[in-house]
Amino acid sequence: MLEVLNKVPSGDVLLLHGCCHNPTGMDLSAGQWDEVIKVVVERGLVPFIDLAYQGFADSLDEDAYGVRAMFDRVPEMIVAASCSKNFGLYRERAGALTFVSSNADTAAIVSSQALNIVRTMYSLPPDHGGAAVTIILDDPDLRNEWLAELNEMRKRMKEMRSMIIAGLGKTAPDRDFSHIERANGMFCYLGVSPEQVARLKQEYGIYLVDSGRINVCGITGDNVEYLCASIAAVI
Repeated sequence: MLEVLNKVPSGDVLLLHGCCHNPTGMDLSAGQWDEVIKVVVERGLVPFIDLAYQGFADSLDEDAYGVRAMFDRVPEMIVAASCSKNFGLYRERAGALTFVSSNADTAAIVSSQALNIVRTMYSLPPDHGGAAVTIILDDPDLRNEWLAELNEMRKRMKEMRSMIIAGLGKTAPDRDFSHIERANGMFCYLGVSPEQVARLKQEYGIYLVDSGRINVCGITGDNVEYLCASIAAVI
């Protein structure tokens, strides 16, 4: 990754996932973020950080490491944060688009351009989602309740990853699936071919995209045994 980034032309926009990389689930460690930031600074790149799953990897606070570390080092950056996942507000399109500019004049120009795009795309969106998030975050009791639920969601995803690893360890002991447990968030690659995906669909009624990407939230204690046996059968 660093080898590629060192060839990116100065001034280019670099898209990064803040945490829970989609589709792989493989995140940068704090040390790796620092290495990427070093290259971004040296080459004069403009980082655009997609923070769609904050709170799903390690914690609400830890998952913001990349954004905060980048902010401390670069003159300009863009952050897109979503409440679709961590607040369960998929249909409300609640979130925030943040631009960091190097000076007030640039900030005014960027703001004008952003508002023009907003006007063209959706003008005035419904306020329900944003209002709900505001009420929750501004009330200490509601915020703590939300954080507890967020922790439960993250815990369940990690448990499902451990569960499928344990199952595949029994049904396919010769195959290394450890990346599934190392990954974070909702998604990861299973590591099967399009032909094997087709067999999973046709012969076992298990549906996933041809790339082998799975949503670990679809794994449950009731289906994991069948899922692991089916995967073992096609590989």
